[in-house]
Amino acid sequence: MKHLILIATLFAFGAFQTDAQVTPPPNPRKVQVSILFDTSGSMDGLIDQAKSRIWNIVNEISSLQYEGESPALEFALYRYGNDGLSATSNYIEQLLDLTSDMDAISQKLFALTTNGGSEYCGAVIGKALSDLNWSVNPTDLKMIYIAGNERFDQGSVDFRAECKKAKDRGIFINTIHCGTYEKGVIDLWKEGAECSGGDYFNINSDQNVVHISTPYDDKIQTYNDSLNSTYYGYGSMGRAGKSSQSNEDGNASMSAPEVATERAIVKSKSHVYDNSSWDIMDAEKSGTINIEDLKEDQLPEEFKGKTDAEKKALVAQKQEEREAFQAKIGELAAEREAFIAAELQKRADEGEEIDDFGSSVNQSIMEKATSIGFQKETP
Repeated sequence: MKHLILIATLFAFGAFQTDAQVTPPPNPRKVQVSILFDTSGSMDGLIDQAKSRIWNIVNEISSLQYEGESPALEFALYRYGNDGLSATSNYIEQLLDLTSDMDAISQKLFALTTNGGSEYCGAVIGKALSDLNWSVNPTDLKMIYIAGNERFDQGSVDFRAECKKAKDRGIFINTIHCGTYEKGVIDLWKEGAECSGGDYFNINSDQNVVHISTPYDDKIQTYNDSLNSTYYGYGSMGRAGKSSQSNEDGNASMSAPEVATERAIVKSKSHVYDNSSWDIMDAEKSGTINIEDLKEDQLPEEFKGKTDAEKKALVAQKQEEREAFQAKIGELAAEREAFIAAELQKRADEGEEIDDFGSSVNQSIMEKATSIGFQKETP
């Protein structure tokens, strides 16, 4: 009996020691961005700029690293100031909770429309603070961007009180006034940013976005077409996911050829563009599913009627093809970035200013990210 007790005691102690020595891998740092769009009748230009710049913004953020590791990116979208929304909700609607689904972000953004309404900045900031699952890690970057053109203090919710809440939680509120710098100061947009330690910008929302064509764009698009051929939808979400990918490629192309190129570059970054919920290659790679466990009617057509070994071999083959296409796009993207940087410097030397929604967001994200320990990865 004593022997049994001793064995049980040693076993329990050994188990305890084993558990104590297991250190779970650290979660990757996060960059969380919530964008609050004024969608009243005068903001069509702002929405067009955002559509043109969304992939450029994602690419800029995806270049960040924290101690050599790429952070997880999450975006949320709200619209406010639209008469088509309920007055009881302060004319506010959450379009997208914090998500890393890049196609969903694009879909919601390109579906935005404008309508006259009352713009309550304090109220929509309050909703973003209370609704979203913000990280509590002080080394994560948490940013709210609110863009509009009316007085910042409208409505019954005090924006200063919401700013204090944001500051206490390490969330930066950044304001983008669609109008002159001085008018934004008078209408409290500058105070709306500074009270949380955020940045204040002003833009001309009716200005057309400046796109810079490069010798690398056509090649990147060719590789993007090849990259698309490596996506295989599975399960109940497979067909919808593949369709969404195609639709958002189309939205980017209709916006401008350069926007389509920026989207293709995002798709070349597997840590950013992950479709494990519907694509069998990403799902296998992330461990979301094991292809051997899928029923025949859950498989893409190309995988049906094959043995488990044949399925695994096809996944490996397509994964290798995908990585090759992504690498080619990545190489061209680095050359493209250098080309654009040189062109922008040339234009700056000539006195041309490029200042729009995208440049404002990118500038503030980089400044705040580096202030809390992120570094920008060099191509």
